[in-house]
Amino acid sequence: MNKILVAYATNAGSTAKIAEAVAAELAKSAEVDILPLEKVTVLDEYSAVVLGAPMILGWHRGALAFLKRNQDPLSRVPLAIFVTCISLTNTLTGTRTDQASLEGVPLFVDEKLPRAPKKPGRLSLKERYATLGNYLQPILKAAPAVKPVSIGVFGGSLQYFNLQWWAALFALLIIQAQPGDKRNWNAIKTWASGLFKE
Repeated sequence: MNKILVAYATNAGSTAKIAEAVAAELAKSAEVDILPLEKVTVLDEYSAVVLGAPMILGWHRGALAFLKRNQDPLSRVPLAIFVTCISLTNTLTGTRTDQASLEGVPLFVDEKLPRAPKKPGRLSLKERYATLGNYLQPILKAAPAVKPVSIGVFGGSLQYFNLQWWAALFALLIIQAQPGDKRNWNAIKTWASGLFKE
């Protein structure tokens, strides 16, 4: 690998810190640039890209727009994606995340993140919203020409006072996410260390 770009979108800084941890891990074996999405102007100088963003009312709109807009250059280099969220209910297994891939894309899900549904086989609105497929399918559909080498799903950090009022209201009333820091730095580093190995 020549040079890797770690690009990210963040609402309140939590995802930026995860991007920094990913970049630090990748920098052990490659040259790495880390940039917020709005500062990314070129992609052709990178031999691989990591794109990360939070989940609030779906994956960050800026990240989805970036993926769509840059579908052509991103289809020509290895791309890894990471998603940050506060809660995840994996209904595919009922109790834990055993799903290794989605549409042929390898998944890495922080084992501390998934929660079992309260009533297996009968999901609440919140549980239906927070399924692994519901979170990740829109990302894969946004740029069909791009096939990520991996998608990492990690806990984020939620502080209601850092969010816009509508996002805080949605997280509080619909998702009923508890505030706190759910970032598992060991899982993040493990995922990053395995990326782009030849």
